Amino acid sequence: MKHTYKITGMSCSGCKASVESSLGNLKEITKIDIDLKNNEAIIEMTSHIPIDKLQETLTLSGLHYTIEEKVGPKYYCPMKCEGDTTYDEKGDCPVCNMHLIPVDSKEHKHEHHHHEQKKQADGNGIYYCPMRCEDDKTYDKAGSCPVCGMDLIEQPGQLKKEGSEEDKSFKKLLFKMKISLIFTIPIFIIAMSDMIPGTPLLKLTSQYNWNLIQFALSLPVVFYACRMFFERAWRSIVSWNLNMFTLIGIGSGVAFIFSIVALFFPDVFPDQFKTESGTVFVYFEAVTVILTLVLLGQLLEARAHSQTSGAIKELLKLTPSEATLVKNGKDEIISIDKIVKGDHLRVKPGEKIPVDGKITEGQSNIDESMITGEPIPVEKSIGDNVSSGTINGNRSFIMLAEKVGSETLLAQIIKMVSDASRSKAPIQKLADTISKYFVPIVVSLSVITFFIWAIFGPDPAMVYAFVNAIAVLIIACPCALGLATPMSVMVGVGKGAQSGVLIKNAEALERMNKVNVLITDKTGTITEGKPSVEKLFTDDPEGHDTVLKYIASLNQSSEHPLAESVLKYAKNKNISLEEVKDFEAVAGRGVTGIVDGKNIALGNEKMMTENSISILTEIKDTILSEQKLGKTVSYIAVNKIIVGFIVITDAVKETSKKAVRELMDRGVKVIMLTGDNKNTAKAVSEELKLSGYIAECMPEDKLNEIKRLQSEGNIVAMAGDGINDAPALAQADIGIAMGTGTDVAIESAQITLVKGDLQGIVKAKNLSHEIMKNIKQNLFFAFFYNVLGVPIAAGVLFPVFGLLLSPMIAALAMSFSSVSVISNSLRLRKVKI
Repeated sequence: MKHTYKITGMSCSGCKASVESSLGNLKEITKIDIDLKNNEAIIEMTSHIPIDKLQETLTLSGLHYTIEEKVGPKYYCPMKCEGDTTYDEKGDCPVCNMHLIPVDSKEHKHEHHHHEQKKQADGNGIYYCPMRCEDDKTYDKAGSCPVCGMDLIEQPGQLKKEGSEEDKSFKKLLFKMKISLIFTIPIFIIAMSDMIPGTPLLKLTSQYNWNLIQFALSLPVVFYACRMFFERAWRSIVSWNLNMFTLIGIGSGVAFIFSIVALFFPDVFPDQFKTESGTVFVYFEAVTVILTLVLLGQLLEARAHSQTSGAIKELLKLTPSEATLVKNGKDEIISIDKIVKGDHLRVKPGEKIPVDGKITEGQSNIDESMITGEPIPVEKSIGDNVSSGTINGNRSFIMLAEKVGSETLLAQIIKMVSDASRSKAPIQKLADTISKYFVPIVVSLSVITFFIWAIFGPDPAMVYAFVNAIAVLIIACPCALGLATPMSVMVGVGKGAQSGVLIKNAEALERMNKVNVLITDKTGTITEGKPSVEKLFTDDPEGHDTVLKYIASLNQSSEHPLAESVLKYAKNKNISLEEVKDFEAVAGRGVTGIVDGKNIALGNEKMMTENSISILTEIKDTILSEQKLGKTVSYIAVNKIIVGFIVITDAVKETSKKAVRELMDRGVKVIMLTGDNKNTAKAVSEELKLSGYIAECMPEDKLNEIKRLQSEGNIVAMAGDGINDAPALAQADIGIAMGTGTDVAIESAQITLVKGDLQGIVKAKNLSHEIMKNIKQNLFFAFFYNVLGVPIAAGVLFPVFGLLLSPMIAALAMSFSSVSVISNSLRLRKVKI
């Protein structure tokens, strides 16, 4: 059983982990899924647990959170007479007497969708931390993350006016960069003038005056252009969420304060800090150059971040802003947000299709490449489905709107990509653990560096100690570690969406890379999923058309793909259908019902046996020969007597053979589990050279086979498209739903293939491999950079090579370490999958 609870008092991922750990100790609980944003917990349990016991468990664990069962539906007034007031019981509004609407109703969701659109169009977006410091926590305003101090990123997948917050942020940073450069370059030239033969600047005025000029020029850099770094450093220390800006703030801050004291109170310093002219070495040029380089890094990151979400932005552009409504025989241009279900829309040549629906008049070629990744346009005619964002060819047609707003396939793709981009992969746990202790360790190493150089260093020892300690602080970059996984996931998930592979979360990517067994259905997955009746054989005295009427009438209540083929066959023969009574669909068997007062059964041999219907040997032999050719054959029984059979063919997809071969070449066993008979299954298996097959499978058989394979240590992926596949999809390590299938199957899966095709599984496998490889490259670079950079900054090369790292070079290296990680992630956009 599954229950939803409200938990109050949680504020961060630590709270979430504590609640999961505490409640997870109860033996009845099998799974806990906490939504931190909404303070909700969905708990699966083997038997009901009283709310008092759950509360007691939290209290005994020392957790002061309150857990309560989520109350039933709320209602609100569509006129908003009392603002956002909600009511516990349905009825009429006490003010305007209009009927109250459930909060979760379609009307409310439609209104909420428009409210969100307006909110986003007004520039009030949703923001999140690129480092995922607090998991999926989002913020209403732009700014910096309270944990790591990095700039919050605008959540992709929002409808925006021109000039998004992302662009504004970049322009603001660019302006500050220009200010910083204007003042830093003169400071740098003044400081480096000692290296010019004849020291021409000292002939103009004294060293003290030049130091004063450097101080004055540094003020706009420190207190305007780069002030945010010190603010973030201060917040990180106060909250003890130590991060990259803690190190930058301490390093450059100490150097700046040291320089001010050295400038105005030189006598407090020992002689080894002083120059020949009696002034103390100042580091205004180091401070401003360090801050400017860090600012440059932030600027490059801002530009790179906008590119990582480029795939979602491209998907957003697919949605047209207007549509042509056909009403009372007249065309009217309306805004896309005014389209409602049931509207008839005219789509002209070259236009983007505004919503999901069916063609009711006309036909055309539709370019679906932006959703399926397939470049060849698809021929569509009356009754065919069309999707929002796809592009019409050279003919006009009229369509019926069936899914609008957030219900369209395009909207769901954008949401899935956006959610997956913000999810954490298990491999990131290592980086998160290291980042947690990173800053305190670096600060400690900086202090140790100072004392070692002060005690054992050459003269002027204190100057060496000071400069090297600052270099250690500046070069360390925890952000490179933090960004290694999220950036690859964001770019990779976007790449997948453009290729018709939709990833639900980052964990699915990591698991998909480890999959070594693929379980697949036959109909619609390996085969075209467009079965057609080849022939109907009957020796019934009532004749061919009467028997066809019986089984077609029976199948009008069924959702199985084979039923559709029978109905189509009957329609072509101009057979009129009768009303069906007591219809029953038996999973993995067939269908039964009463048509024209007669008991009709249509199904496989098991169904006939279970209904005590005997099968003549001659018919069985005839059927066997058809099955060996890979065809599906169903027995037809009228009043418990077999009167014939129907032969249905479903061609194997051309792409299936190639996909199976590629998967097996990558070490993945491909096993077909089908409800079809053994002979048909064997024929298909031999044609594709599968690793194995199991025929006449019930839904529970698929589930049990997956459990068996998992118990042997296999990582199992399951591809399916029907409601009966949902349990198996949920049990598999990776559930892969064919986009041509049911909503239930898609909801149960971690990966959805927009085009129901085994070749999509090859794409998913290749994509997961490339993303995981990219993540490992990023992590290696981030580890390697810090492990190498910190000791060099501390001066380990000085005794042997006489090499030291300037704090300015350290700042340059630190800035480009994060940029390098993002740049490497961006390579995924060009990967061929």
